[in-house]
Amino acid sequence: MEQLLGNGGRVAFFGGSFDPPHQGHLAVARAAKAALCLDEVLFAPVGAQPLKPNGSTAGFADRLEMTRLAIGDEPGFGLSGIDAPKPNGAPNYTIDALLLLRDQLRDGATLFCLMGADSFFGLRHWHRGAEIPFVSPLIVAARPGQPLDDVKAALPEGTRLEVSALSKRADAAEHGACGKLRTFLIRNVRGQASPFFLLPELHVDISASAIREAVRDKQGVAARPLREEAEETALVSPAVMRYIRAHKLYE
Repeated sequence: MEQLLGNGGRVAFFGGSFDPPHQGHLAVARAAKAALCLDEVLFAPVGAQPLKPNGSTAGFADRLEMTRLAIGDEPGFGLSGIDAPKPNGAPNYTIDALLLLRDQLRDGATLFCLMGADSFFGLRHWHRGAEIPFVSPLIVAARPGQPLDDVKAALPEGTRLEVSALSKRADAAEHGACGKLRTFLIRNVRGQASPFFLLPELHVDISASAIREAVRDKQGVAARPLREEAEETALVSPAVMRYIRAHKLYE
């Protein structure tokens, strides 16, 4: 599933439950790909999230297949099983997946870690969360109207954000940014520094839990968007919706 990138390749790890994958996930990935001139965004469903003790609603194999269907043939989107369930049932940690992926990339490749706002605002509670930005630069999809002070406050303990350390022009030259984004520098108490990227506000408000509720509702009000929206504005792709129904997920 993983494919080694050639020299100069730029890849973003995009982890998550994808339970199910929806148009919000795709919007974040498209925005990151455009803003950072990424060669590939790797969607990596997680096996067992330590901060979700009850686990995902759908099994890993179903979430992996739904993600494959969601990204389809979209250029620059790939599927990775690098964060698959551990044979011993141990929890999956993002830093382990990033370190493993970084080792698999060819020399000269650049690895980023892409996440939505909800994931970022829980980063300080992640296993070795303060180390993650220094394994791979973070790309974070900001919420509409999100104050920068909230972003700073959400950083893991021992890290800080320097607002004016990177200009957009300097970052574009050094990191290949080619779209609209806000760029900063994140530092830790050991003196390490790493770029930190905030994507422009994405007006996408889609909840995986609301989609699961809509599937369960079937004929009720909550299910209406799944039945009546046009394909281009659907919460999930038609292929994913067909898979959900065929396998009776979330019922």
